[in-house]
Amino acid sequence: MKRTLVVANWKMNLNTHEASTLLHRLHEYIPAHRDIEVVLAPSTLVLQPLSIEIDRRKFRLAAQNAYHRDSGAFTGEVSYTMLRELVHYAIVGHSERRIYFNETLETIRDKVAAAIRNDIDPILCVGETKQERTDGETKIVIHDQIVTALAHLTSEEISRVVIAYEPVWAISTFGGEVAKPDDIEKVIAQIRHTISELYGATVAEDIRILYGGSVDENSVTTYLAVPGCDGALVGSASLNYRKFAAIVEAAYQQHYTEIIRGDG
Repeated sequence: MKRTLVVANWKMNLNTHEASTLLHRLHEYIPAHRDIEVVLAPSTLVLQPLSIEIDRRKFRLAAQNAYHRDSGAFTGEVSYTMLRELVHYAIVGHSERRIYFNETLETIRDKVAAAIRNDIDPILCVGETKQERTDGETKIVIHDQIVTALAHLTSEEISRVVIAYEPVWAISTFGGEVAKPDDIEKVIAQIRHTISELYGATVAEDIRILYGGSVDENSVTTYLAVPGCDGALVGSASLNYRKFAAIVEAAYQQHYTEIIRGDG
C-alpha cells in the first residue's frame, strides 16, 4: 500500500519562536508511524531553523512557494535551488496563490518543472471555484489545471508528483462549504483518469492524491475513507498541535484498518 500523506500548511502564520514551539509540541504528541508520512509546510523564513530542529524520523519539510527560475536578478524571490537542501516537498498551485497572486496555469507549470529539476517533490493543488462548480465546469477546470501543470514532465518524473484536490468552495477562507464524499470521489477518479491518459494506468494508480478543504480532526476520517484518497492537506487545524496530532492518529487508524481489510 502507498504511504498515507498528511501535509500541514501553516500559511502566513507563526514567527520563528512560535514555529519552533509548535514543532516541539508535535514531536511530543505525534509518534513515528512507518506507513504515515507527515509533512510540515511553514513559512520560508523559518524553514532553515526548523530544518535543524526537526526529527526526520517523524516529519519532512515542505516549502509553501518558490520562484521558477533557479537564480538571477529577481529581487525578493526565493528559488527552488535555494530550498533543495532544506525541503523534500513544495506546495505548488495553491488556490490562494492562484487567486491572490494571479498565478496562471503556465506559471504553475514552470514551478512544477523547477521543483522536479531541483530534486523537490511538488504537491500540486487543483480545484474549482464555487462559480465554476455552479456552471458545471469542474471537469474542464481540473483537466486543464493538471494537463498544463504536468506538461513538461517525463513519465519518470511524474511519479514524484503528489496531487491535492482542494475545491476552493470548500476552503474556510472562501466560504467553507462541506464537500460530500461522493463529490470528492468523482473528482479523484477524474484526476486518475487524466493521469492515465497522459502517462498510463500504472502511473495513475500509483500517484498519491490528497484531499484538502477545511480538513480537521472531526472530518478527516470521512475524507480518508473516500476511495482513491491517499491523504490530506490540512490548513488552519494544523496550527493546533492537539488537532493536528489527532488528524495524524486518525490517518494511522484508517490506514491500519485498510491493511486489515486487505484494501489497496
